[in-house]
Amino acid sequence: MRTRLRKLRAGDRDYTWRATIGSVRGDGVDVHRCVRVRVWGAGKNGRALEADLLSKATSVGWTPADTDGSYPAAGDVRRLVDHALALGWDPGLRGGTFRLTEAHGVELPDFLLTDRVRDPAAPDPTERVNRAAGL
Repeated sequence: MRTRLRKLRAGDRDYTWRATIGSVRGDGVDVHRCVRVRVWGAGKNGRALEADLLSKATSVGWTPADTDGSYPAAGDVRRLVDHALALGWDPGLRGGTFRLTEAHGVELPDFLLTDRVRDPAAPDPTERVNRAAGL
């Protein structure tokens, strides 16, 4: 399958981004949609921004990821870029990755940041999604 690169403009810079759909397992039997967003502001050799987005959707069934069609919009990515820039991300530096994590406190209308993809000891995605939904 071909990877689709998208473009957006934030401030005085053009950014290229992609979103890869995956899943993340909760502490129980449920599985949630997780979308890894990767953004470049100075070409593929520049310092990339990366964020794992946990869908807030509370779909029916034991595995919410099966019926979840959530996907970040350009406005969501722009908010991630703006937040990362405020935290000191310099897309012009060569190499490396600037990761947004749960500790950065970014919340989008349909997504939460999650560390669970990289850290199995991170907070339970199911609990976080339920809390965001007011359940």
